[in-house]
Amino acid sequence: MTASANAIAPPTAEEYAPYYGRYIAQVPSGDILDQLERQCEEVLARFRNVPESKGAYRYAPGKWSVRQLVCHLSDTERIMAYRALRIGRADATPLPGFDENAYAPESGADAVPLAELVAEFADVRRASVALFRHLPADAWTRRGTASESPFTVRALAWIIVGHPIHHLGVLRERYGI
Repeated sequence: MTASANAIAPPTAEEYAPYYGRYIAQVPSGDILDQLERQCEEVLARFRNVPESKGAYRYAPGKWSVRQLVCHLSDTERIMAYRALRIGRADATPLPGFDENAYAPESGADAVPLAELVAEFADVRRASVALFRHLPADAWTRRGTASESPFTVRALAWIIVGHPIHHLGVLRERYGI
């Protein structure tokens, strides 16, 4: 039996590392499963009219390109969904952290067309939606450890929604997208 969408309450502060509170705080109230699905369309719509020539744009030296930022969204979602899978399946193995700043230059994103990176994000999101839609009800509040901090599965779902909200704001404010 999977969880009823309306029964999945937002996480409390002890369900995630304090760093992630900035993402969770941006998630509007409502059905998190619906938000996971709808947000994918919002991200696709945001990038639909971005010209390929803007993909290499960086708002300052040493900052990520637009392509790297889109790749970062996919990378982070994959990692958070993997954590949710492991914790949701009652795997008590502590999970390592990751260094997003080390990932970006190694991603090869600047050699990939922006439209392909955006399509890849959509594929990653569809996989995340399927994972969360089919979780048993009791998996949502299961606790595990990642990056030496406690997490619940539901906190990871809220992080997955809040993280793109944060970066879409950065795209608007700093990249002009």
